[in-house]
Amino acid sequence: MLPFSGLLPLAAIAVLVRLVLSAFSSWQHARKARQMGCRPAPIHPGDPFGISGLVSTVRYDREKLLPEMVEDRVATMAEIHDRVVSTYRVRLSFQDHLFTVDPKNIQAVLATQFKEFGLGSLRIKIFGPLLGHGIFTSDGEEWSHARALLRPQFTRSQVSDLDLEERHVRNAMQALPVGYDGWTSDTNIQAIFFRLTIDSATEFLFGKSCESQLAALHSNTGLGTNDFAYCFDRSQQFIAEKVRYEKMYWLFNREEDRRCQKVVHNFIDHYVESALRSARGKANNEKASSNDEKQSTPYVFLEALAASTQDPLELRAHLVHILLAGRDTTASLLSWAVLLLARHPEIQQKLRQVILDEFGTYTQPQKLTFAALKSCQYLQYCLNETLRLYPVVPFNRREALRDTTLPRGGGPDGLSPVFVRKGQNVLYNPHVMHRRKDIWGEDAAEFRPERWNARKVGWEYIPFNGGPRICIGQQFALTEAGYVLVRLLQRFDSIEDVAPQRRIRYNLTLTSCPADPVTVRMHEAVN
Repeated sequence: MLPFSGLLPLAAIAVLVRLVLSAFSSWQHARKARQMGCRPAPIHPGDPFGISGLVSTVRYDREKLLPEMVEDRVATMAEIHDRVVSTYRVRLSFQDHLFTVDPKNIQAVLATQFKEFGLGSLRIKIFGPLLGHGIFTSDGEEWSHARALLRPQFTRSQVSDLDLEERHVRNAMQALPVGYDGWTSDTNIQAIFFRLTIDSATEFLFGKSCESQLAALHSNTGLGTNDFAYCFDRSQQFIAEKVRYEKMYWLFNREEDRRCQKVVHNFIDHYVESALRSARGKANNEKASSNDEKQSTPYVFLEALAASTQDPLELRAHLVHILLAGRDTTASLLSWAVLLLARHPEIQQKLRQVILDEFGTYTQPQKLTFAALKSCQYLQYCLNETLRLYPVVPFNRREALRDTTLPRGGGPDGLSPVFVRKGQNVLYNPHVMHRRKDIWGEDAAEFRPERWNARKVGWEYIPFNGGPRICIGQQFALTEAGYVLVRLLQRFDSIEDVAPQRRIRYNLTLTSCPADPVTVRMHEAVN
């Protein structure tokens, strides 16, 4: 073994070789960029290793203000360059990324150049232990297979079962008792929404609700849901923490993380095993079943999926993915919507009057159908505006699968193409793009549903992503959220925020919801 003094020259040579290779690689990329007509995008100020960016990210994350950090970075770039800078380079944790809030660039990444970008190995490594292989953690043929398997389960007939939703809305209403004065007590309605959506999602997916709402009301009921819901949330928090640290995610290898993953998997495996047993039994008795019997059977997502694959790990992965999308996104949307309505009473009252005119009162509802909800314009405007200001997935990224380009962002005016080398990440941010004043007007930060009255939506609005990976469950989420808002505003004629001056903060894991409880008091209408 060489003495320490003998190792130093070898270490120096290794570092020198690495620097030379890096310089040669940079020269090759610069040459290729020139050949493709690209010009460099401006770079966000920071240290050459990206440590300051990491420290800033962690600090804002702890303060629950991460979206505001990105807004500040975009504002800093605009101030430095005296123009709107919608695409720039940023160094984070020893890596160069491209950041963009340019609709044309996002369209390229998600649609027109779809095959040139993927989720990347980092996401699969970080998300995989909880989610397994599915639509949110796979690329290429594996993704195409997962998408094709899931798409048929989200037909209009499946997402428009409002009888199922009504049962869980009524359970949620039990958690909103009214006092002698007609008002509820101060209530964290966000917690009620998360229980409502997990109850309806588990019934839709598994054929049997986990009844978390009833478990919260009566502690002797339920199926251990509190443990599952807690572990599901904690697992997502661990994933989000790892993502912040980029390639250093492996530093956060915690026992609690593994325990929570196991609880989630065991919970879902119970339903998978039951469905597979049922599928085998039905296969044996299929010839004895009449068509009328088959048509009268309630739709169960897992049973329909089990008709296409009997791999328990594949079924589990698909269910975790859809449970994440079906539960968290809808509950987050409802939480943001009620918070905004509570802080804008004039909009709340206008929406309530529209609801009463089109759908009747709480005790005598009328025409509450999938089609009617879709055609209720002002309700859809309020949902659109909520998703514009508070998209439930405000941060996203793609990795270049080969050397490629973005359409613009380079050069002094930001109009030249930008070179993207293979393996480089393109970060895109719907939260900031949805608030760009040069796109949405000077009132871009204001909640104004009326703006949708004459607006034709393009790539500047992507609450459900876009291109081939556009969310297959968006109608499911919008239908459920619309239905819950209608029933809530039918029952209550006033919703008040008990902390109207409190700064809005963000609980950002795989989705975004208010970091502080959405605590409201509501007055019951006399119908």
